[in-house]
Amino acid sequence: MESDLQSADLRKRILAGDLRALARAATLIENQTSAGHDLLAALFPETGRAMSVGITGPPGAGKSTLVDRLAKALRQEGQSIGIIAVDPSSPYSHGAILGDRIRMQDHHNDAAVFIRSMATRGRLGGIARGTLELALLLDAAGRDVVLIETVGVGQDEVEIARLADVTLLVLVPGMGDDVQTIKAGIMEIADVFAINKADLPGADRLEQEIRAMQSFADPSERKEAAPVRRVVASEGKGVGELLNVIRCVFSKRRQQNSRMQTWNFRLREMLRESLLASLPEHEIQRHADLVAGKLEDPYTALHELRGQILRA
Repeated sequence: MESDLQSADLRKRILAGDLRALARAATLIENQTSAGHDLLAALFPETGRAMSVGITGPPGAGKSTLVDRLAKALRQEGQSIGIIAVDPSSPYSHGAILGDRIRMQDHHNDAAVFIRSMATRGRLGGIARGTLELALLLDAAGRDVVLIETVGVGQDEVEIARLADVTLLVLVPGMGDDVQTIKAGIMEIADVFAINKADLPGADRLEQEIRAMQSFADPSERKEAAPVRRVVASEGKGVGELLNVIRCVFSKRRQQNSRMQTWNFRLREMLRESLLASLPEHEIQRHADLVAGKLEDPYTALHELRGQILRA
């Protein structure tokens, strides 16, 4: 009963704009506590208003600088923002290295900008566990836009497309054959392409390569080509136009009622995470040792692990 009262109080304070309550709730959610899940369930009816934008791309593309510039442009319009910066994990503490928060010091005194760094903690896919839940929390808390910057791991970074309303892929000139390398992964999930550092040589060639890859898509699966925009994030050039394009894509998606498909992906991901969390790590490792030693086949291992989930 006491925990229910605390959850109700926290919900009330979050909806009233209490930043300390929001930070406390974010910690509960990031730590995957039952209190955090209960709180988010109570707040869920308040979600569905924010525009979530996933910013992904290879390391060195300037994602953090672009996020900073997008945040400044949004604040000039009077928009409130939530920023989720997924950082690599420290090999010692397994916490976020906090590089992105250091690079966004201009916003630290602005109550309308809530920044949270999350550690991947060894998780693949460029995002941390709990990223979707934290985005929903910020949405419920009344943030107009939620920007999610992934860690930058290359072509495996496709999970962001299942999480965000709009996926922005940031590339830079001079990547050469690297563009060909990543096309099998994140190239296909981009809703908008941003060519950052577009004042450098090779911007024209990069845009041509993106257009060419879009034309190679299977006609039976081809969708409307994702728009390509050039920016120089360090100087703020082209950021306003890029933001308008992002909003255009978001508006089209809302009209096409694609939220059901988005939640189909999200629920699958949440179910997978929930099932894995219900299994003790030592049990997974025990079966991994047996399979590695050819003492058990992988299908038997999966059958045993599924049985443990059902019994639990």
